[in-house]
Amino acid sequence: MSQVFSAETHRNLLARIPHCTGREISDWLRTVDEGPSLHRFEEKVSWLRAEHDLAYGHAKAIIHEYDLRRAARNLR
Repeated sequence: MSQVFSAETHRNLLARIPHCTGREISDWLRTVDEGPSLHRFEEKVSWLRAEHDLAYGHAKAIIHEYDLRRAARNLR
């Protein structure tokens, strides 16, 4: 997993996603979790964009947040 945005940019994007998409971050993370088992970051971003017609930056932020939370769960 690579840092795709600065931490501040990532937080700002996450804060805007519900307004822009009409769905909460938790809903998007569940969508990714229930989606296809893709391994590469860009594959996940491409799938999310194609399946849900998201802007590239929003899709990247969602996948990045998903990866961050998954990594945190694995550390416990």
